Amino acid sequence: MAPSEYHIPVMLTQCIEGLAILPDGVYVDVTFGGGGHSKAIISHLKGGHLYGFDQDADALANVPADPRFTLIQANFRDLKRYLRLYDVSQVDGILADLGISSHQIDAPERGFSTRFQGNLDMRMNQAAGQSAKEVLATYQEAALHKILGQYGEVKNAKTLAQAIVAERSLRPLDTTESLIALLKRFAPRGKEYKYYAQVFQALRMEVNDELKALEEMLLSAVELLKPEGRLVVMSYHSLEDRLVKNLMTKGKFQGEVEKDFYGNLIRPLEPVSRGAITATEQELAQNPRSRSAKLRIAKKLKI
Repeated sequence: MAPSEYHIPVMLTQCIEGLAILPDGVYVDVTFGGGGHSKAIISHLKGGHLYGFDQDADALANVPADPRFTLIQANFRDLKRYLRLYDVSQVDGILADLGISSHQIDAPERGFSTRFQGNLDMRMNQAAGQSAKEVLATYQEAALHKILGQYGEVKNAKTLAQAIVAERSLRPLDTTESLIALLKRFAPRGKEYKYYAQVFQALRMEVNDELKALEEMLLSAVELLKPEGRLVVMSYHSLEDRLVKNLMTKGKFQGEVEKDFYGNLIRPLEPVSRGAITATEQELAQNPRSRSAKLRIAKKLKI
């Protein structure tokens, strides 16, 4: 499968420019996927090297036969630990394109999409962790209420959580079809598909522990970057973007920014872009997935 079919890279030009690639530098694409961003980075390297991370076995089909590239099959939350195995302790740039790929969405058996009938799996690494159907079958009502409200911003999260618990006592919620049949009873009129997407998003984020994994990756990225090294992160959800923004601007995920005795900000990164970068009208027309994308770029400050 060609990378263009697997996943169309969002804001490719802006990402590459944001990395400010050094030909002999060491870079990491923590979300390899279809390899679109990676191949663009590699094209700028002469003597440098790119490490790609992806926990999805399907991504193996997209690995370029290039000595300048190494794929590491692991969750990006373990970024620092795996790079250490390759004797890499510092890098010049790190790219993250968060969320799920077009390929994962369009594979019915993965259970990510509301458009296809399939098994409610939603694991990015199908060899580990619990599936979405296991979450629906085992979580207490309070836990379901929390993830639906927090990750999916579902307005009637409490009512839906109660309904899931009642429904699973009668029949299993183990396919996309069975879940949507339940959701139809609670979706706002005229906004059914948005509602389904919100619920599916909440389940996916819980199944893959996405926010915690992102926090761990970002903290590792700060440690790994050389002074002046670039961190380029594209997010598709407000909770993800908030974590990225806070780390880049405040040096931490929560709370107010700290200042030294002279009033200077105490933070390891400095934003390069003023606010979030969004896709152009032309890209929006060509790739609808770019509509919710927010790109932020920062550089590591010299100590």
